Amino acid sequence: MAFFYLLLLSSIALSDAAGWVGVNYGRIADDLPPPEKVVKLLKDQGIDRIKLYDTDSAVLTALANSNISVVVALPNELLSSAAAAAAADSSFTDNWVQSSISHFYPSTKIDAIAVGNEVFVDPNNTTKFLIPAMKNVYTSLQKYNLHNSIKISSPIALTALASSFPTSSGSFKQDLIEPVIKPMLAFLRQTQSYLMVNAYPFFAYASNSDKISLDYALFRDNPGVLDSGNGLKYSSLFEAQIDAVFAAMSALKYDDVKVVVTETGWPSKGDEKDVGASGENAASYNGNLVKRVLTGRGTPLRPNDSLNVFLFALFNENRKPGPTSERNYGLFYPNQQRVYDIPLTRADVESGSPTMVNGGSKAQVPSSKGQTWCVANGKTAAEKLQAGLDYACGEGGADCRPIQPGSTCYNPNSVEAHASYAFNSYYQKMARASGTCDFGGAAYVVSQPPQYGKCEFPTGN
Repeated sequence: MAFFYLLLLSSIALSDAAGWVGVNYGRIADDLPPPEKVVKLLKDQGIDRIKLYDTDSAVLTALANSNISVVVALPNELLSSAAAAAAADSSFTDNWVQSSISHFYPSTKIDAIAVGNEVFVDPNNTTKFLIPAMKNVYTSLQKYNLHNSIKISSPIALTALASSFPTSSGSFKQDLIEPVIKPMLAFLRQTQSYLMVNAYPFFAYASNSDKISLDYALFRDNPGVLDSGNGLKYSSLFEAQIDAVFAAMSALKYDDVKVVVTETGWPSKGDEKDVGASGENAASYNGNLVKRVLTGRGTPLRPNDSLNVFLFALFNENRKPGPTSERNYGLFYPNQQRVYDIPLTRADVESGSPTMVNGGSKAQVPSSKGQTWCVANGKTAAEKLQAGLDYACGEGGADCRPIQPGSTCYNPNSVEAHASYAFNSYYQKMARASGTCDFGGAAYVVSQPPQYGKCEFPTGN
């Protein structure tokens, strides 16, 4: 996956069809900054879309006039009340919309309402309330003339699928189709809304690390997976998961309904059973996903539909139950320092720079516009360096003649030295575009000329 989107990123400008990236702002913690400081952090970072899990008045008030688009939520515990029939002038949803939506709108840019969250796996058995609740909320929005401005949907987990591999076999669980999936998709079509999907390649990888390549899960260079059912080749687990949802929708004749990924992420820390949970992997997954989304290309099954995602989550949340990983999905610590540096905006991707860190100071990294070189990471396994070397000199089109036997840069004769030359040749050929010095984590950018014997590394200028 990595090399495919790196080639896309080398174009002069990113596609106008690029998707957008938002962030989930969860608050199951007792050490988070007040909403006013959070809004400042969001604006400093260039994050202009967030998703909440409620309609907390302090948060919605802080977001007023910030120009940050917001998805709010009607929590699962309110679904039964929202679904209940009531007098038209005193229904639960009328009161809820008045106090939680219209009271703040339009000063607070509420774009959508998530009615419930992963309702199908709610242990309180709230599935039967979902469709009536969605319809009642919509009816109440109509009374306030907000139904054309605010979308309604409900996030589903991938566990709603009976099959997701191979991707082309994607299908919803049979017991959900008639009672809730079809009515929900019909409602979304009628109201011109979209299906909200929570997708976590981390869970699939952690449960099947003996079968799923980590590079495939992290959008890094890998051989890919061919789906014999649809003839498409997948280079990332994320895309395969989303296309499995599309396949399931297509089987029910709802190809026209759009999808927004309302949760996806990777934990930076975990327990022994949280295979793959680390800061390095979290940075790779989220950083590569952001670059991937902002290139403007859809999935293999729907290449013309831009990908839109909300990363999970803004902060590490210390009160979340469950394994350690659940408390370590944040992009930021509660003190507003970054857990790791990744691009979050189109400008970051175009400039090749990470976003703000440490409460507002810009991370200093070599710019693709200056004198920079690409070198191999000597700590990377020799096999991985060799794979990157083979790609750069082969499909990548790097000029590797100087490292052939008897040529000027053959010595020192080591994989690291040869890989560095090849990586740099590819990097300079791609005009030092953001992301073209990565090779699955086997390379990095330096601002001083590499020293390997008497070999001179070109700059491409």
